[in-house]
Amino acid sequence: MNETLQKYVDTAIQLGMNIGVKILGAIVLWIIGRLVIRAILGVLDRSLLARKLDETVTRYLHSVASVLLNMLLILAVLSVFGIETTTFAGLLAAAGVAVGVAWSGLLSNLAAGVFMIVLRPFKVGDYVVAGGVEGTVHSIGLFVTGIDTPDNCRTFVGNGKVFADTIKNYSANDYRRVELVAQLSGGADVDKAIATLKEKLKSIPNVSKKPAPDVEVLTFTLSGPVLAVRPYCHTNHYWDVYFATNKLINDEIGKLGFPAPAHPISIVEKKVA
Repeated sequence: MNETLQKYVDTAIQLGMNIGVKILGAIVLWIIGRLVIRAILGVLDRSLLARKLDETVTRYLHSVASVLLNMLLILAVLSVFGIETTTFAGLLAAAGVAVGVAWSGLLSNLAAGVFMIVLRPFKVGDYVVAGGVEGTVHSIGLFVTGIDTPDNCRTFVGNGKVFADTIKNYSANDYRRVELVAQLSGGADVDKAIATLKEKLKSIPNVSKKPAPDVEVLTFTLSGPVLAVRPYCHTNHYWDVYFATNKLINDEIGKLGFPAPAHPISIVEKKVA
């Protein structure tokens, strides 16, 4: 009885040692593998930087390489435990088909991400409206695009939604138009107001000289004529110019001494790219 028990104990110890050695080997392989992956990604980043590739492409390639290398590391760790990687690859492929059917949305996001990198409707740093979200592009990933909204909230939109929807890129052109209005009274000197605003708009920082600011009669209300006030600027300075122009309209029209509009109305300003 004792000999039988001793035999079981020896077998258990031997089995435990074998498993322990495999676990230890897997841990060491994982640590070394992670260090190697980090080094490879570092070399890749430096190589892409030396080639002066666009930041969007650099981040995308880094993400793809990281996923592939980590998958290879996982397969290597599994092989330490005696799991045949070919069998695992077959199971992974079968699971991939099942997951692909269930997660077709993710795959469409992945495909859209690839097309976005190739077609380049925008890049990191551009100010856009994409997938119904407006803001500055922070990142373009495998599945989602990160956008920092004007209130500094990072929003992630599926690449499929971005690519399927209308994309407005405000950074693609050298300048964009700031569109505001100025309500005048019926007794105001319209020509004087137009000439004054056109001249003063040139003094606002970051307003483009070409094209020159537009100030024209837009429409008429019961209060009097309404002027369209439209300076141009780079999209990076849009809001600075927007608020500075509003203040200038208030200050300069007030200095001209025109009578106040008799029937003030509420005019909703709209942004026109």
